[in-house]
Amino acid sequence: MVKTPITSLSKWDQKVEATAEEEYEGLRNVLDWTEEFGLVFVECSPGQGRKLIKKIKRDLPKKQVEILKFQEKKEICNLYDLVQHLPNREQIDILFIQGLEYSFIPYIKTGYGGQGDYYKLDNLPPILGHLNLQRERFRRDFDICFVFLLPFFGIKYFIQRAPDFFDWRSGLFIIHGEKDLIKLEANRLIGNADYDQYCQWNFSQRMTRILEIETLLKEDLEPEDKSFLLLEQGNLWVASSAYKEVIASFEHTLTFKPDLHEAWNNLGDTLDDLGRLKEAITSYNKALKFKPDLHEAWNNLGIVLGNLGRYEEAINSYDNALKFKPDDYEVWNSRGIALDNLGRYEEAITSYDRALKIKPDYYQALNNRGIALGNLGRYGEAIISFDTALKIKPNDLDISYNQWVVKQKNDPLAVYI
Repeated sequence: MVKTPITSLSKWDQKVEATAEEEYEGLRNVLDWTEEFGLVFVECSPGQGRKLIKKIKRDLPKKQVEILKFQEKKEICNLYDLVQHLPNREQIDILFIQGLEYSFIPYIKTGYGGQGDYYKLDNLPPILGHLNLQRERFRRDFDICFVFLLPFFGIKYFIQRAPDFFDWRSGLFIIHGEKDLIKLEANRLIGNADYDQYCQWNFSQRMTRILEIETLLKEDLEPEDKSFLLLEQGNLWVASSAYKEVIASFEHTLTFKPDLHEAWNNLGDTLDDLGRLKEAITSYNKALKFKPDLHEAWNNLGIVLGNLGRYEEAINSYDNALKFKPDDYEVWNSRGIALDNLGRYEEAITSYDRALKIKPDYYQALNNRGIALGNLGRYGEAIISFDTALKIKPNDLDISYNQWVVKQKNDPLAVYI
């Protein structure tokens, strides 16, 4: 299916690099001249929208200006009835509609940068179907100029999904914010970044943040700021298990800041999850080129090398990780596994012991230690290690099985239940 691009607007709307002042002046004039029904769309961030409403109230004092503001967690399906029941509807000249994009988000599927399935036609938000069907009633019943304040993705959604309603617009205006305020908003999103929190969010919450970032990326930001915003967008996609979008986001990040080690490391993680192990190694090596003490990348590199059977290289990678974070018990455990795979059981046991010294209840290391002891024929010690692991994780079938195998080797004639 061929989709209409956002640039496919009427010639009236296709302005040539209008300044912020010219854009605002055009909007103000349209609102001043409109006496009856009107329909205007403004592309802006929520913060810019709030400032814009204040300016219009100040500059058009004779106009009765009202606001319908919708919140993130409330889906709107019928705008006509909400306007119909406004107590002062007959006196309103200009009605700003803010936050309607939140009613689109539950219907947005994955996609990157406005591509993919963001605007898939078989998933129409009820509010847009409503507006398409009710447009004649809006014009017939309301002598109001409606101003829809929407971020970039919201405007695009209207163009793609509610074309009948959108085609009645008196104008589309793009209002960019002041650079200092945009910088503050970018810093807010970057400063509040928390991958663990992203994993706890539901899909709509993550999409809201992804689309907030996409809107900011349309603004005049420094390349470094854009790179960190894209990094967070990629992390949000990771939390959504949208791997195609993750890779596109991190690769886009690196076009702005090629030495951003976090992006190289996170890209490596995604490539590893997809089974693209050789590419993952390249990505981790890039991260380490720019930050040689990044212990996470050394650890991740070790895991991938181990999965490829390159155990000596994996051990070297784990040793490098431990130089920078010697108390990482998971790395000590992974190092032990690599040594185990090389048949170096005594060294593996030493590595597991280091992990357990840091975290005594680390049952995975106790299990692996039991296996290594069993491989050395030290069955009594192995059984004790498995017993300790099962006290911590009593229903673990793998540990129970490993213990049974060692007990059979220790006393083949015994019957264990």
